[in-house]
Amino acid sequence: MGRKRVMGMSAVSGLIYDLPVPVNLSKMWNFGSLLGLCLSIQLMTGVLLTMHYTASSAEAFNSVVHIMRDVNEGWVLRAAHANGASLFFIMLYLHVARGLFFFSFFSRGAWWLGAILLCVLMGVAFTGYVLPWGQMSFWGATVITNLLTAIPSIGESLVQWVWGGICVGDPTLKRFFTFHFSFPFVLAGLALVHIIMIHESGTSNPLGVDSNGDMIPFHPYYTVKDLVGVALTLTLFGLCVCLCPDFFLDPINFVPADSLKTPLHIQPEWYFLFAYSILRSIPSKTGGIMALGGSVVVLFFLPLYPKSVFKSIQHNLLSSVLFYFFIGDFILLTFLGMCPVEEPFVSIGMVATVGYFVFFLVYPMSWYIYESVLFRVSKGVSELKKD
Repeated sequence: MGRKRVMGMSAVSGLIYDLPVPVNLSKMWNFGSLLGLCLSIQLMTGVLLTMHYTASSAEAFNSVVHIMRDVNEGWVLRAAHANGASLFFIMLYLHVARGLFFFSFFSRGAWWLGAILLCVLMGVAFTGYVLPWGQMSFWGATVITNLLTAIPSIGESLVQWVWGGICVGDPTLKRFFTFHFSFPFVLAGLALVHIIMIHESGTSNPLGVDSNGDMIPFHPYYTVKDLVGVALTLTLFGLCVCLCPDFFLDPINFVPADSLKTPLHIQPEWYFLFAYSILRSIPSKTGGIMALGGSVVVLFFLPLYPKSVFKSIQHNLLSSVLFYFFIGDFILLTFLGMCPVEEPFVSIGMVATVGYFVFFLVYPMSWYIYESVLFRVSKGVSELKKD
């Protein structure tokens, strides 16, 4: 029994404590630990909030008001949980961007599991946005779930199953609450497997070269580095929660849900705005839904790209330009999601949507072209030296 315990501790130590990593990992590798911090914040505050929340269409909004006004430090819990979702997605998008830049998607299993984690997190975030049962919560749930009607044959039945009736109401809220409360624990389990898969496959060198002969243990070098990032993030997050707790919250959602009053401009939370812009840029409902799903599904195809000789694009001018173009396009789509559905925002959104998908088609060709040219140049130089 003691030997098994020692072996188990040795395995855990090899994956975390004594994990060999390159000596030159930058701050871009901090986002993984910061995502773990965000998940911990959301789990702790979420469990505490459920002790006072009532999953009922008649009492949900009032229970949120009760938490903020009557529960001791309840406003801190609610602000931390609501703003923690935004912090989670900020770190997640930075983490994905780092993976795109340093070709992390070539670790197929870890990348595919990470893409699944992204999908689960989006589902958890969407259902959580509905729980306060404000105006934007109600109408956001109505609009987004109605998209399922575009599925041939089963669309109408599927929507009614999600709603638990013929419209968004009390059964819908209860189902969303169940999903929102239970799936974060599934998310935590998948995240643990994701970490194990990454550490077993090894951490890549930022320079894109083999660093097996120049490795150091993860602790204490990178645990201290990660703790600095955690301290800085908690400081900024604490300032946001205490000084501007409504910074990421939609003011329309502070009005109780009313099925007879439609808001002038229905929009999701900011971290879904890029997908919302893609959805509404396609005139066809079915085409818009396919583009919306494709904006996330396309991440699953990245590991199938032809492998690059180099493991990052920092020395590849063509790929770097495309990468930063994609980042700008993503920010533009997020901004357009906040704009009304009118010109010139509609036309710009169509162009930005095309740019979003074109990136994933052109990106793999960019490093192939670069490496082909580099090979020809190096071959020509070597031939000149021989002459």
